[in-house]
Amino acid sequence: MDATVNIRQSQESKGFYKLSMLQCIGFGSGDLAQNLIYQTISMYLLFFYTNVYGLDPAVAAVMFLIVRIVDVIWDPLVGTFVDKHNPRLGKYRAYLVLGGIPLTGFAILCFWNGFSGSLLYAYITYVGLSMCYTLVNVPYGALNASLTRDTAEITKLTSVRMFMANLGGLAVGMGIPIILRIFDPSETTDMSMSDSAWFATMTLYGCIGLGLLIFCFSQCKERVVMDSKETENVSVSDLWMEFVHNRPLRILAFFFVTAFAMMAIGNAAGAYYIQYNLSGSATELSVFMGLGSIPAFIFMPMIPAIKKMVGKKGMFYIFLVIAIVGMVMLYAISMIDALKEHMILVYIAQFIKSTGIIVATGYMWALVPEVISFGEYTHGRRIAGIVNALTGIFYKAGMALGGVVPGLVLAFVGFQKEALTQTAFAQQGILWLVAVIPAILLALAMFIISRYELDDEVIDRINREIEARHND
Repeated sequence: MDATVNIRQSQESKGFYKLSMLQCIGFGSGDLAQNLIYQTISMYLLFFYTNVYGLDPAVAAVMFLIVRIVDVIWDPLVGTFVDKHNPRLGKYRAYLVLGGIPLTGFAILCFWNGFSGSLLYAYITYVGLSMCYTLVNVPYGALNASLTRDTAEITKLTSVRMFMANLGGLAVGMGIPIILRIFDPSETTDMSMSDSAWFATMTLYGCIGLGLLIFCFSQCKERVVMDSKETENVSVSDLWMEFVHNRPLRILAFFFVTAFAMMAIGNAAGAYYIQYNLSGSATELSVFMGLGSIPAFIFMPMIPAIKKMVGKKGMFYIFLVIAIVGMVMLYAISMIDALKEHMILVYIAQFIKSTGIIVATGYMWALVPEVISFGEYTHGRRIAGIVNALTGIFYKAGMALGGVVPGLVLAFVGFQKEALTQTAFAQQGILWLVAVIPAILLALAMFIISRYELDDEVIDRINREIEARHND
């Protein structure tokens, strides 16, 4: 018994800490909280802007692009700041509270219609939301790498995290249409609810999210961080140097672009697809969006076993192909009138598509601590904030595409927000957004991840050598 304890203490003293399930759940609650906001923005903000707030789709698309340009400037500043400073509440976890409070406020204001149609108000609230989201998300991502170096524990942590992140996705995708109906029990069957219903719904979700961020803060203990003297000279220029010299990071960054663009485009198109292509109700939209998260509860707990059987890259390949198959099915069903009348077929295709997306895009977060360790191995500094700022820039670039492309496609195909039914060309454009463009992006993502070179044996060796350096 004593020998076992000594071995465990020896391993933990070298940074290979074991995490309790409560710690994993606590960390995962941070992603659940952020998804209550991120997924709402991704799935419904464009629809709210065009069908409730009164913006033209092309105008909204340009705004989404400009906000992402602001992020390109803001993210490196946040990453540099959190690496250089050590707040009393914790190097990274402090920002869950410090950034979480204003994030909640801006999220709620984004869905307030007090200045209906005002582009200036939309810009102020959306830019504020995006900046506060970065202030929470970049330190949260760095927090992942500060809990342990143990690859198996990181895999477990990521599985729990993505399980809970998709719980947030389910609460948004399936829950928001239901909550909207509760706050606006009118006879309207589509999602163009009253503005007060949207505001009340986001207020509810925002407050729950803030409570979860505080819980995450309380459960996370930072134990793998660089000494303040080793990060005091971190600067924004380190972001570029890290990108140039860290090849695995570059590969992961480009994977983030394609993955988030694919998810954001598909999510933004969901409400349009159900309402205009299938003439569906808010209830059917709730089921359709909910199926975007339900596979997580089946497959995310299986990730450690699946990875052990087929390997890291094999798992990516299998599930990216599954996602593409689901999109092909969705497209084929939607093109045949006799089939698209059967919503069960649409739901099956959505489930298959979502299964592939959830596993492939969920596990990519486990690669972030790996590229952080690779950078530390290369140049001796564990600048997790900088690395997460860089990945943040790229996934927000993907989100930018996800915000810009739907608006531009809708404008191109002649979408009319006042019309109860859309032209065949407009319906085809919506279908491009739901299936065709995301499938192309997934094929590109498969090629990108094939270039990733840090398998488990390599990263474990790197982490052991780093710890050996610290102990010399």
